[in-house]
Formats: sequence, C-alpha cells, structure tokens
Amino acid sequence: MKKLSTVMALVAMGMGFAMQGAAAVPGKDSVAAQSAAPLSTQEVYRLYANRSWIWKDGSGYFPAKERRFVASTGAGSKGSYAVGRWFIIDPGKLCFDAKWYAKGGASSALTCFSHREKDGVVFQKREPDGDWYVFKHARAKAGDEYRKLRPGNYVEAHFKRIEARLSGSK
Repeated sequence: MKKLSTVMALVAMGMGFAMQGAAAVPGKDSVAAQSAAPLSTQEVYRLYANRSWIWKDGSGYFPAKERRFVASTGAGSKGSYAVGRWFIIDPGKLCFDAKWYAKGGASSALTCFSHREKDGVVFQKREPDGDWYVFKHARAKAGDEYRKLRPGNYVEAHFKRIEARLSGSK
C-alpha cells in the first residue's frame, strides 16, 4: 500500500503542472470564465493536437495519431512516466487517461481540463475543483500557460530514459 501511495504522490506532483506559472486570481477569472462560452471540440483539438505541454519538471505529448498520450516528469529515483489516451468531451473539455509508472509501482489517473473563451481570452481549469485562470490572453502574453504548448514531441528522450531506469530497477 505504501508503494501505491508513493506512486499516487508522484502522479499528483507530475499533474500539478497546470497551475505552475499561471497567475491565478480565482475571484476575477472565475467570474469572467462563468460568462464565457465553452470551446468547441475543434478548438480544443487545435490547442493540443501534436503539441507537447511543457511542465516545470517534465512534459506531456498529445499526438493526433490514435490520440495516444505520453508524459514524463521528475528525474532519478523520483522520475515517472505515463502512457494512455487523450480525448475531448464537449463542451470544451480535454481529458487524458493514463497509467503512470514510478519506482514504487504504477497507478492509473484520469485528468481533465475545461476550457472557455470570451473576447479572445481562453480560460482553463482543472476538473473537478480547480480554479479558473487565464490560459491564453487575446494577445498571448509571455506568462500564458498556452505558451507552454509547443509543436512537436518534447517528451520522447526524457520518457525513454525514465522508462529504461525504471525497467532496470525491477
């Protein structure tokens, strides 16, 4: 049981990426997001397809082919990686369902983010109980979380190192 709780802690650390660097002002952004319209499936797809989301200590990749999701986070004995699928649920929700592997074992996690837009500003929140924050300003700013979505696969090399290290420690 201790190994599983360690894995879940690593998953939580790896998944804490969305709010890192985001200047969340829950009151103001939540009010604005409530009057915003959910993004369409196509709009969410265009945000994430074939892009890597760069996190503080890793990244996740959303290839369009087969909607596979891969991610890696951490280093050394604290490294973990994930393999799963990503999908979009109307209205405006991106989810990824992945199995996370770490030194202490493996655990599945379903993670979802809702997206809304008003006057060109895209809001995001982690479901079910995250706070709304500005994901992308109408004129993207340097600190926007959106700027951390980059075309291409930034996960593969780190993923393979962690996967090999964990496979060798079994």
